[in-house]
Amino acid sequence: MGQKSNPNGLRLGIIRTWESKWYAEDKQVPSLVCEDFQIRNLIKNHYPKATISQIEIKRLKKSNDEVIEIELYTSKIGLIQGPDNKNKNSLVSKIENLIKKKIQINIFEVKAVNKIAVLVAQNIAIQLQQRAFYKAVQKSAVQKALRSGVKGIKIIITGRLGGAEKARQESISMGVVPLNTLRADIDYACEEAHTTYGVLGVKVII
Repeated sequence: MGQKSNPNGLRLGIIRTWESKWYAEDKQVPSLVCEDFQIRNLIKNHYPKATISQIEIKRLKKSNDEVIEIELYTSKIGLIQGPDNKNKNSLVSKIENLIKKKIQINIFEVKAVNKIAVLVAQNIAIQLQQRAFYKAVQKSAVQKALRSGVKGIKIIITGRLGGAEKARQESISMGVVPLNTLRADIDYACEEAHTTYGVLGVKVII
């Protein structure tokens, strides 16, 4: 059943940790989870071209005020900050207006872009939207990942590939990808590529 469940969720508490780190009373949990969802959506819409691999949200108490600390992991730190932190400050004000709480944003640069499933999936989706041939995109991503030192990678693209009338699925796999082994450090991500022929689904497992 490993292939039918999200590999990231399956490993939470075993080898992976949560992206929202806070404690609250039971009656507050639904509203705070919804708040986290809104924050993540706002960040992704604010930076549509930025490759953000992870958004961590922490809630801290400082001088009787709740401060939300957001950690962004990205390969394009300059795009996130902008000139004189203009983009970052604009994002802070947007989030504060949305949830009416104080926000603190820390940005960390990710260098191993070919080892992180989210970044690989985003890169593939961008290339597909630019009408690149799906097989060439798959092979290139696999080769780059293996050269960067990963033990195995699997890429699945689904939809009207090449403008075909019927949707189908094409996958490529190299190396070892043990989905059923919970101790295995598996990174999983899925993205959508909006093309003129429709939406293509991209899944990457590293």
